[in-house]
Amino acid sequence: MRKIIESTLISLDGVMNDPGSWALDYFNDEFLTEAHELLQGCDAMLMGRGTYEDLSWRWPGQKGDFADAINGIRKYVFSSKLQRTEWNNSVVVDGDVVAEVRKLKEEGGGDLVVFGHGMLSHTLLEHGLLDRLRFAVHPIVVGQPLGSFVENPKTPLTLVSTHARQSGVVVLNYAVQNASVQGDSSSTV
Repeated sequence: MRKIIESTLISLDGVMNDPGSWALDYFNDEFLTEAHELLQGCDAMLMGRGTYEDLSWRWPGQKGDFADAINGIRKYVFSSKLQRTEWNNSVVVDGDVVAEVRKLKEEGGGDLVVFGHGMLSHTLLEHGLLDRLRFAVHPIVVGQPLGSFVENPKTPLTLVSTHARQSGVVVLNYAVQNASVQGDSSSTV
């Protein structure tokens, strides 16, 4: 069974929303290489409407390994409001999120990735469907209370790996202890 890996950008003061307004200075070659490597191990992306709308105008037409990977990967957009998608390899999934994601996990193949922590991630965490949480903690204090984990259930995590980028961003990889399928905690993401 494949794993679901969430990769989230976060500031030192816990801001996750609108990373385009505070994290762009850290989007360098090292960031793009790591993001590309993450996508290489995945068969598809899962996203809500907000993430789709944010990424779907940003990446089409871009060049490079990461741009090629994100534009080419299969994208499942969970939304009851979005009727159609324009971004390459995107499909709208309107239905029971938990049941649909369980089916995707059981299909086998490469892992599934979620970028950012929004309502979809809340639902996946609540139902034990997230296997890994990967936080890229940025050395910046945004000073605005945008986004948090307060709506999620208490979720024990096990530290899998850490590393620091030259930019000062620290990447923390955690395994979710109550995930529906727990993987080998010695592997890294």
